[in-house]
Amino acid sequence: MASIKRYPWISHFLGSPTGYVVHLQKGEVKHQGVGQAFWFRPASSVLSEVPVDDQELPTLFHAITRDHQDVSVQANVTYRFIDPVAVSNRLDFGLQPAGAAPSTGKEQVATIIGQLCQSHAIDQIATTTLAEALERGVSQLRNVLTEALRADTRLLSTGIEILGVQVLAVRPESDVERALQTPVREQLQAEADRAVYERRAVAVERERTISENEMASQIELATRREQLVAQEGANARRQAEEKAAAGLIEAEASAERKGIGASAEANQIRLVGQAAAAREAATMEVYSGMEQATLLALALRDAAGSLPNIGNLTITPDLLSGALAGLFREPAGGAVPAAAAGVVASTTGSFEN
Repeated sequence: MASIKRYPWISHFLGSPTGYVVHLQKGEVKHQGVGQAFWFRPASSVLSEVPVDDQELPTLFHAITRDHQDVSVQANVTYRFIDPVAVSNRLDFGLQPAGAAPSTGKEQVATIIGQLCQSHAIDQIATTTLAEALERGVSQLRNVLTEALRADTRLLSTGIEILGVQVLAVRPESDVERALQTPVREQLQAEADRAVYERRAVAVERERTISENEMASQIELATRREQLVAQEGANARRQAEEKAAAGLIEAEASAERKGIGASAEANQIRLVGQAAAAREAATMEVYSGMEQATLLALALRDAAGSLPNIGNLTITPDLLSGALAGLFREPAGGAVPAAAAGVVASTTGSFEN
C-alpha cells in the first residue's frame, strides 16, 4: 500500500509494488506507474492508485427457474485492471487525505460485475427447471458467465479483464431443499437398513453354520461313543466267550481228570476187591476142611483181639464141659491139633470153677 509523508506545502509519495499510481497536476499526467516515488504539491495534485494484482469478487444473488422455484446462486469472479489510466478516468480510485472517506472504485467494480452476473444468470436459469438447474446449473452458469463477462463492452472499455468465473453453488430454498433431500435420505436409509439386515442375515447364517458344525461335532462324537460302546460290548462278549470257553475246557479237563481218577480208583478197588475176594476164597478154602472146634477157636482168637479188657469171666460147668469135650475129641486121624491143645491148655490154666 502506498504511503504519503506530508510536510508543509509539500508531500512525498512512495508507491507499492501492486499499486499503479497516476499523478495529475493541473489535469496533466506528471507521474504514473508501479512503485513510483516523487514529491508533489497537495494543493494542485490529484493522486489515483489502481491495484494491478488479481482481485476476487464473491457474489450472491437469487433467480427464478422455469417452474417458478427460487434458487440462490453463489459465484466468485476473478478480475484485474489492465488499463489503470482508463480505470482512474472512469472510476474513483483517488487517494484521499487522512480522515477523508475512502475511494469507491472497488465498490463500483463490485456493483458492475455483480449486476452483470445476476443479469446473465437470471436469463439462463429462467430457461431451466429446478431439477435441471440443480443438476447442470453450475457448469452451465460458469460457461455462460465467463463468456458474457469477457465479452462485455463496458468492462473492456473500462480496462477490466475477467480472468475466470467460478460458480460455487446453486441451491433452492431450505424447505424445497429438504423436500428434495427426503427421497435420497429415504433411499440412503433404506440402503443402510438393507445393509443392516444383510449384516444380520450374514450373522444369523454364520451362527447357523456354527450351530450346524457344533451339532455335527456332537453327532460325530455320539457316533464314535456308540462305536466305542459297541466295541467295548463286543470285547466284553468276546472276553466272556473266551472265559467261558476256557472254563469249559478246564471243566472238561477236570471232568476228564476226575474220570481218569475215578477209573483208576475203580480199577484199584476192583483189584483190591479181587485180591480180597481171592484171599477170602483162599481162606474159606482153608477153613472148609477144618473141624468146627478149630474154627471156633480161631474165631475166639480173632474176637479176643477186638474185645475190651475183661476183669472177670464166669464159665458154667455145662459150657466148659461141652467145650472141652469137643476139643479133646479125637479127630478122624486120631491126632489132636497142636493149636487146639495149646488153646485148651491156656484156657484151662486161666479159668476158674
